[in-house]
Amino acid sequence: MSAAAPPRPLARAIPFVEPADAFAAFAADPVAALLDSAAPAGGRGRYAYIAADPFRVLTWRWGDAGDPLALLAAGLAGRPLAANPGLPPFQGGAVGFLGYELAGTLERLAPPAAAGPALPDLFFAFYDTVAAFDLEDRKAWAIAADVAAAGPRPPAGRRLEALAARLAAAPAPPNDPGTASSWRAETPRPDYEAKVARTVDYIRAGDIYQANLSQRFLAPRPPGLTPYLLHRRVRAASPAPFAALLACGPGQTVVSASPERFLRLAADGAIETRPIKGTRRRGADAAEDAALARQLMASAKDRAENLMIVDLLRNDLSRVAVTGSVGVPALCELESFASIHHLVSVIEARLKPGLGPVDLLRAAFPGGSITGAPKIRAMEIIRELEPARRGPYCGAIAWIGFDGAMDSSIVIRTLVVDGDDVILQAGGGIVADSQPAAEYEETLDKARPLMACLDPRKGGGIR
Repeated sequence: MSAAAPPRPLARAIPFVEPADAFAAFAADPVAALLDSAAPAGGRGRYAYIAADPFRVLTWRWGDAGDPLALLAAGLAGRPLAANPGLPPFQGGAVGFLGYELAGTLERLAPPAAAGPALPDLFFAFYDTVAAFDLEDRKAWAIAADVAAAGPRPPAGRRLEALAARLAAAPAPPNDPGTASSWRAETPRPDYEAKVARTVDYIRAGDIYQANLSQRFLAPRPPGLTPYLLHRRVRAASPAPFAALLACGPGQTVVSASPERFLRLAADGAIETRPIKGTRRRGADAAEDAALARQLMASAKDRAENLMIVDLLRNDLSRVAVTGSVGVPALCELESFASIHHLVSVIEARLKPGLGPVDLLRAAFPGGSITGAPKIRAMEIIRELEPARRGPYCGAIAWIGFDGAMDSSIVIRTLVVDGDDVILQAGGGIVADSQPAAEYEETLDKARPLMACLDPRKGGGIR
């Protein structure tokens, strides 16, 4: 007797509204998610989602019991769902983030620093009701599924109608108060440059080939500036295909403008990862912009950084991929975003039968583009040189569908709202010929667009 086919969720077309505007209806929810896709980026920003009213919230912090990824897998298990064809791919599942320090549960690393954001090391909310948006065709749907939720839930049809009604009644986005703040660098410039030089010493001693060293910038949240309004500032200044706003409980929000896909897994097992290594700022005019792009494409240093991470990710994927399926269809290609040029490569593979999205995360997390190579020794050096926990930064934001599909981003170009504080972190890959002053300036090139979202009068000044 054959097993019953997994059920499909209910779906109803609803009027299309820009997702960032529609989220005004959910901006005060303590737990909700906007996966915004604020830039097209070759189709990677086609779909956007709003998820609210989770039936379960999973958090894990250092010191808690259990394996956090096993807890995540258990939360997804036993809730089979088959996606409706012709609709955006996420139709119910978990949305959240894996903090960078989860690496210490996968590898033998020193405990994380005490300083750092107060957010959990893992945060996922489980949603059986979502709004999905096709930004290319300008269509939208309310989607609801009957899964084995913890505790009683209204039936899918009732939840679908309630979500559609809430979206229809969404207020206009509130006016931005225009309030500003100023940034403080946690690490003085001479100290950061000394850390770069120390990393180069490790490379020349043969410890590593590359390490991704970062620094933090801190600012008070200006009066009246809610995380939702901050997200609207960020998406206007730095639109990105993996933009996101994750409300993770009272006073804790992740506002991301990431351009970088970490891992995508289709329900049929196809894997894609798109590491970024190599950066130049955009030019003030067309001629300067083109010159900076050519400079990046011709840079032996930047191409070497990218190639090292491609090799690292090929190795990570090979742990869970069908033998012979790992390939590199694109290597060191130029991609240009609102404020930055990047070199991007593409690695593809096919997941072994019987494995799922959490197995893939376990094999490849954290992403090689924000650790270095070899990965474990690079992470040890990062832990030695950086004074605080990274938290969500350099981790991953992900949706994981009950059907076994997943898409995720590397958490860069991101603001973490931690109570009344805002944290911005930026870094770069350090290699043997890195120059400390140039590496410091690269962190500023990456940070300035987001800095300006709190300090537009100074264009992102640092005191």
